[in-house]
Amino acid sequence: MGNLADRIEEYLKRILEQTSEGYIILQRSELAGEFACVPSQINYVLDTRFTVERGYLVESRRGGGGYIRIIRLGLGLEGQYQQVMRQLIGERLSRERSNGLVDRLVEEELVTIREAAMIKSVLSGNDLNGEFRDWDMLRARLMKTILTTLCRDDLS
Repeated sequence: MGNLADRIEEYLKRILEQTSEGYIILQRSELAGEFACVPSQINYVLDTRFTVERGYLVESRRGGGGYIRIIRLGLGLEGQYQQVMRQLIGERLSRERSNGLVDRLVEEELVTIREAAMIKSVLSGNDLNGEFRDWDMLRARLMKTILTTLCRDDLS
């Protein structure tokens, strides 16, 4: 059934799909106990699979009464995901982060696989042969433009 990280990710996504609140609150130690792993494995899954680029916010508090809250950011015209992403992209965006964001847009069916491939190709900068000194800055600007365009409801 895949490796442990995959199983934890699928479990958390399944729980998120079953809730109407759009978020879940869990105890890290209970989750680690359920999967017979150390809490750092849970942290790894949260840090790599539940990122903002993939449409999640993770809040956690460590200690005896600690918890993990995983919030699924909504997409769509009124969804907060695009707004959050525009704010969190900042002035620079790495290729890895932009690819994660584009993958999420496909997941949410806001772009097709073909459109995603075109976006990734443009954002990769491979064909520019170093013509731009700060590709991460240009990538951030382009990604913000893409998100803004996807939010518009007057597209035909």
